[in-house]
Amino acid sequence: MKHFVLKTLINAAAIWVAAWLVKGITLSRGSFGKQALTVVAVALIFGVVNWLIKPLVKFFSFPLFILTLGLITFVINALMLWLTSFASDRLKLDFHVEGFLPALFGSLIISLVAWGLHLAIDDKD
Repeated sequence: MKHFVLKTLINAAAIWVAAWLVKGITLSRGSFGKQALTVVAVALIFGVVNWLIKPLVKFFSFPLFILTLGLITFVINALMLWLTSFASDRLKLDFHVEGFLPALFGSLIISLVAWGLHLAIDDKD
């Protein structure tokens, strides 16, 4: 359980950084508390999307992994972020990704920030 909470908080921080850096990714304009709750909810949705849908997409796109030497991963990550934005809109959360390029840049930033935070924080159980 501790690992799940830590991973969700790391993803929330990474999503917050991406929303701050990438034009085209917007987060609620409310108070700090409202933004924090929104980004944690979005991180939970992002985790569910990556847990349920991403393995299926990777399985069916396996020939593209071979053909592109794994570079299709960037596109799949962007699509997962875009899908998270769609689900967030449906759940009336103030998080939105306005197109594929912001999703691509956002997913790169989220990956880098999450990787760095996982290195910095020892999450051994």
